[in-house]
Amino acid sequence: MSRVPGWLGRLGAGLNRVGRQWEERRAEAEKEPPADEGRPPEPPGPPAQVPPPPGYAPAVAARPDPAQAVPWGVRVAAEAGWRLLVLAGTVWVLMRVISAVQLVVLAFVAALLITALLQPTVARLMRRGVPRGLATALTALLGFVVMGLVGWFVTWQVMENIGNLSDQVQDGIDELRRWLLDSPFHVTDKQINDIAENLREAIGANTDQITSAGLEGVTVVVETLTGILLAVFSTLFLLYDGRRIWEWTLKLVPAAARPGVAGAGPRAWRTLTAYVRGTVIVALIDAIFIGLGIYFLDVPMAVPLAVFIFLFAFIPLVGAVISGALAVVVALVTQGVFTAVMTLVVVLAVQQIEGHILQPFILGRAVRVHPLAVVLSVAAGGMVAGIGGAVVAVPLVAVSNTVVGYLRAYSQEAALRNSPAPHGATSTDASPAPPPRADA
Repeated sequence: MSRVPGWLGRLGAGLNRVGRQWEERRAEAEKEPPADEGRPPEPPGPPAQVPPPPGYAPAVAARPDPAQAVPWGVRVAAEAGWRLLVLAGTVWVLMRVISAVQLVVLAFVAALLITALLQPTVARLMRRGVPRGLATALTALLGFVVMGLVGWFVTWQVMENIGNLSDQVQDGIDELRRWLLDSPFHVTDKQINDIAENLREAIGANTDQITSAGLEGVTVVVETLTGILLAVFSTLFLLYDGRRIWEWTLKLVPAAARPGVAGAGPRAWRTLTAYVRGTVIVALIDAIFIGLGIYFLDVPMAVPLAVFIFLFAFIPLVGAVISGALAVVVALVTQGVFTAVMTLVVVLAVQQIEGHILQPFILGRAVRVHPLAVVLSVAAGGMVAGIGGAVVAVPLVAVSNTVVGYLRAYSQEAALRNSPAPHGATSTDASPAPPPRADA
């Protein structure tokens, strides 16, 4: 029994010793800082995995990006659509501004056309040693005097022949009435009287409108005189100082686009000059030959009709039809059906020669415009600005065609000039690109 307490004493002493060691280690652990103090916090771990849906739940596909869900063609159409809307809005605002100052715009465009016609004469006088101011004054004076004399001559001829013309018109109407009664169309005298009565009633019912139109005519005359004065002053300044005006206009163009515009300007001016000069020559030939034809057919007021044919020739396609129809109507009501038919033959023959021989030969490729573009541009110009718009529509299209062609060629040449040389090429291998053509 004496040995058991000794063993228990030694076990208790060992346990006490182990306890003291644990207490010491715990005290040391409390005194030391934690090992992860001062370190950045660790990112949170991955979220808990979502449990799969039950087997009876329907499968849901992942939603794609909305831009990827739209078809490519629809996206391209949308991109082009909003740009077209911006362009259409810009054109609409521009047309509203032009319509607000229509008189000024038409006067300036008329001055440009007159300047294109007279500027070669100024240049020719300056090459002969005449000062610019004197050459401008002489050319402008001669041009405006000729235009004034033509207008005075037409007015004088109309006033001189208006009395005889009214008698001839009455005789022609009586002859036309007799021809209708004897024609195979089975027109009766009662039908002709009904038509005449309807015309008289229409004129009587619209007396107020006719009177208001006459009052509006006074306003039109005032606006016309104002436009003529603006055109005269603009022509004088364009003839005398056109180069400096163009150089000032170039300063309004952004610097990056200025070289291309500076090259397109002279080409556009040459196109406009060629168009005006060629149109004047063609119109003069039409007026001379059609005037001679109706003069030998004994149609009254042949000279004023020839002047009207010359003026209406500046409206492509439509002007020839209107002036030819006017000559045929005057021949019909004054000389009868046979003379009207012969007048129509003369007009058609001259216009066919003009369309197939004179215009291609005189105007050339510099101002060649497709007939469809001519018809559409004349119609659009007439709808926007009346006769003045129809006159300036075709030269505007011709000049725009020249400018766009030159700028396209210029941009292609610039792209080739700025593109890197191919691998292994030297400076002597590349040949210089040809200059852009004006009629490209």
